[in-house]
Amino acid sequence: MFTDPKSGAAIENISANSVVDDVDRRLLVALNEDPRQSKSALARRAGLSTPTVSSRIARLERLGVIRGYRLDLDPAALGYLISAWVRVRPGPGQLAKVVELAERTPEISECHRVTGDDCFLLHVHAPSLSSLEHILDRFLLHGQTTSTISVSSPILPRNPPVLESTKAHAQ
Repeated sequence: MFTDPKSGAAIENISANSVVDDVDRRLLVALNEDPRQSKSALARRAGLSTPTVSSRIARLERLGVIRGYRLDLDPAALGYLISAWVRVRPGPGQLAKVVELAERTPEISECHRVTGDDCFLLHVHAPSLSSLEHILDRFLLHGQTTSTISVSSPILPRNPPVLESTKAHAQ
């Protein structure tokens, strides 16, 4: 299922194979390897014209296959020496308040709704343990928290690999 990036509504009856063809997959693999390359370089690599590459990328963006482009900063270089994963179990009626608080807290770089005993998993960056404590205290007004401090990140966040089409698997 895909989500319309403008409205946020679910787009039913659409599969990855009906949205992304083999040419799109080649473009996505190339973009994943080097997202800063020019459209003309992508066109040369894919054997397409630059206008074709531009229109395909625009289509993939419009469909939400390409969700965006972002700058990847090192939190420690900016003074955020503590990186923690925080599980939040909201109290009764507090689910929306936890989401609102997470949105308003700039030190939270990720917020995931999860299954299990807890409802949310947050990635929090803080300059010190006392500042992490201050952030956690704000969430305690709405439920329980459990924290795990990261000591290193041997694999940084990355995209999953672009899968081959199911047609290739069927042959």
